[in-house]
Amino acid sequence: MKTLKDKLSKHTLCVHEGSRPDEYKGINTPIYTSTSFGYLDTDERYYPRYFNIPNQQAVIDKVSALEHASDGLVFSSGMAALSTVLFSLLNKGDHCIFQSGLYGGTMNLILCEFDRFGIEYTLLQNNDIVTFQKALKKNSKVVYIESPSNPLLSITDLRKVSEFCKNSGCISVIDNTFASPVNQNPIDSGIDIVIHSATKYLGGHSDICAGIAVAGKKYIDRIKRTSVNFGGSLNAMMCYMLERSIKTMAIRVEKQNYNAGKIAEFLYQHHQVKKVYYPGLPDHQGYEIACRQRTGFGGMLSFELADLNAVTFQKGLRLIKPSMSLGGIESTICAPAVTSHKLVPKNQREAEGISDQLLRLSVGIEADADLIEDLEHALKQK
Repeated sequence: MKTLKDKLSKHTLCVHEGSRPDEYKGINTPIYTSTSFGYLDTDERYYPRYFNIPNQQAVIDKVSALEHASDGLVFSSGMAALSTVLFSLLNKGDHCIFQSGLYGGTMNLILCEFDRFGIEYTLLQNNDIVTFQKALKKNSKVVYIESPSNPLLSITDLRKVSEFCKNSGCISVIDNTFASPVNQNPIDSGIDIVIHSATKYLGGHSDICAGIAVAGKKYIDRIKRTSVNFGGSLNAMMCYMLERSIKTMAIRVEKQNYNAGKIAEFLYQHHQVKKVYYPGLPDHQGYEIACRQRTGFGGMLSFELADLNAVTFQKGLRLIKPSMSLGGIESTICAPAVTSHKLVPKNQREAEGISDQLLRLSVGIEADADLIEDLEHALKQK
């Protein structure tokens, strides 16, 4: 039997789910600033590093409902969430399979930390399921994917990956940051653990640094044991700000989806643009898969300039801000080669298609016509 929560739309869940009652009848969750809690007459030991204070739980309840998960943990950054999850699931001698085209910070974590902890890994050359199967070893424990990927917006078939993992006994983990819970719910496709850099779409206003992992309770209990030791928890004030921000996520993301679609079509037809990467374009390699497993194509796109210098182009923009990070209400742009993927070796960047002329655009909630006019102006620079 479906509960009320199962029947509610994402717009309603964003606003109402997880909120804690206020004894003075305020409609917002109170901010519990204490880092010290009494322990007599209770079985619970409340402490921010134990991931169990009320403001942390309010965020988790909200995101868990949106992602159709049963539990979760909120962290101080997306990388704190990602690294804690992986080191909770992998031990010395284990093997992890990583899809191609990962976020630069994830790649740097793998290349800098896994060898010294004795964890084996395979970085795939493409995301075809046959490639996953060929990479499988007897000691494979985790398969890690990112869809859409950062920054080339490649799409991975979630159901095929989840079936592969179940047949091989591996745990499936996805970075769902680019899609957001509004556009994609990987657990519905059989993925085990979902990670978000909450700094992006969940926060949505470029003023919060946080991360989230949600899953079934058995996985969260396992991750929590490591999380307490790693200490990457989030304080009550930031949790309150994050809960407040998620309340508007559905309407923000829908507008960003619409704007990005219009901009992708404009750039696709422009002579100064060599290539556009956006899963909502029919000729995108992952278009049909995206149509099956997503409810929206997202607010992220990348494009490669033909002849115009990338720095000159960015300096010609008047509305869109050259800036790192993404997912905010304002449109921002960056060159992945010198920002998100700066720490990835140049030969590896180029092999993955991340050239110096590639630009990643995070589309905001401004009027689409104003953003297109701004891009058109910058494309006329010399």
